[in-house]
Amino acid sequence: MSGAAGIRGVPGESELATRLELALERGGLSLFYQPKIHLRTGALAGVEALARWRDPDLGQVPPSSFVAVAELFGLIDALTEWVLKEALRQWTMWAEQGLKVHMSVNVSALSLRDPWLPDYLHRSCAQAGVPCDQLTVEVTESATQHIVRLLQTLSRLRLKGIGIALDDFGTGYSSLLQLRQLPYSELKVDQAFVREATSSREARVIVKAVIDLAHGLGLIATAEGVEDMETLELMRDLGCDDAQGYLLAKPLPGQALAEWVLGEGPRWRSACGGAGEAMPSCPT
Repeated sequence: MSGAAGIRGVPGESELATRLELALERGGLSLFYQPKIHLRTGALAGVEALARWRDPDLGQVPPSSFVAVAELFGLIDALTEWVLKEALRQWTMWAEQGLKVHMSVNVSALSLRDPWLPDYLHRSCAQAGVPCDQLTVEVTESATQHIVRLLQTLSRLRLKGIGIALDDFGTGYSSLLQLRQLPYSELKVDQAFVREATSSREARVIVKAVIDLAHGLGLIATAEGVEDMETLELMRDLGCDDAQGYLLAKPLPGQALAEWVLGEGPRWRSACGGAGEAMPSCPT
């Protein structure tokens, strides 16, 4: 995996794996949460939980590097379990503050192939007191190339009420057949197309086509990488449901996210044509 070896000061993947294992055991990782908003109202649509790892010696390790190493050295299940446990713990803390937020978590392709995942997610939600319909699993297009392996797992997740979002759509292996056969609930338009949509007719046509495709299949369409008001307004005009990006908010620690909801949230309601009131919860 070139990503791990490319970190300055890291002699190899095995050492990075050892450091990651220690970080998992000793609480060296953290979760940040990036908001999504409803483009029609500006209300909070949910948050995406993003794992972060700052090693004492290496500094900030990119997720692409430590996830790849976790998959290579058999640590991915432990990483998935930690992310889910921490995300559900944060959900309950927000709920105690009166903030019920739909939570999205990223799951590795390797974990998706394991038959234990649906029951584990269902049991974890029950133990934490989190309704399953408040959780969405995000999968990348590259994970969907083995459709037969995924169909049973994703179907079981949906039967338990857990949402499934196809991330980075437009850059990987998905086909129209896969979209029809796999039980997605959300389609996330890759930021490469979203960022170019205001300046490129071709990108704009692709984004519009993806949004229409999502709606035709009964899915939520979410635009990733929204970084300026022109793009935000274009996504809304194209009929996109939700948006996520640095214009709205960078990934935030748990308490900072709650403060963002009460501080920045009303501003986005006003900008999107909503009433401008605070957002104590998102629609279920």
